Formats: sequence, structure tokens, C-alpha cells
Amino acid sequence: GRLAPGIDVRGAGGYLVGPGSRTRHGAYTTAPGTAHLAPAPCPPALLRLLLPPPVRRAGGGTTGGDGRGLVQFVLAAHRGQRNTRLFWAACRAYENGIGATLHAPLLDAARATGLTEREARATIASAARMTARRRA
Repeated sequence: GRLAPGIDVRGAGGYLVGPGSRTRHGAYTTAPGTAHLAPAPCPPALLRLLLPPPVRRAGGGTTGGDGRGLVQFVLAAHRGQRNTRLFWAACRAYENGIGATLHAPLLDAARATGLTEREARATIASAARMTARRRA
């Protein structure tokens, strides 16, 4: 799935490709004439996506807020990233104990981006199943 332009993620564990990585197509190398350059710093928006989920409070809530940001994340999706963004947001919602509360708002947001209700419901249900397995 696509996280953002030029950032592709796959599978539950993900992968990282950089110089020294090998695939069946060969080795990944830096662009010619750039080996001496230091890597660019991680953009703050990407860094936030990579951080672990917020810590749960004793009362069952989270320090992550009410989920409006997750709904906005889905609403900002463009063609080719709508399902991936919905799945990611739904996973975060269920991990933070607000999945049931955000089910309808996430569904509405997904439909607003062009996903069918059937696609959106299936994606949200998949996120609920995956996060339940992780917690078990």
C-alpha cells in the first residue's frame, strides 16, 4: 500500500529498502554522484506516522484524542490511496479503543472519497480483525 508519494509499505511487518538491500532484480544503490550526501532528515509528518500508538490511560481512553485527525486523514485520501488510508486509520482507531465510536465517521469519510459502502465496511472490518489478533 502507499503511505504517501514515494513511500510504499507492504505487509504487517513492512520492509525498508536502502543501499545494500538486495532483491531478485539486483542491489539497491544510491543515485550516481550522491553517495557522499547525508540522508535527509525524516519529515515531521512522516515521523508522526512511524511513532507507536498513544499510551492508554487507566480509564480505557487514550492520549490520542477523539479521532478527528483519523477521519481527516481518510478525507485527504486521493485515488490510489483511499483504501490504504482507511485501513491505517481504522487500525489506529481500534488500537486506541475508539474503533466502535469512529466506525460511522470513518465509513462516511471513505464514502466521501469515492469508496463504495461495501468496500469501506470490508476495510474497516479487516482492520478490526487484525488489531484484535494483535491484542490477543
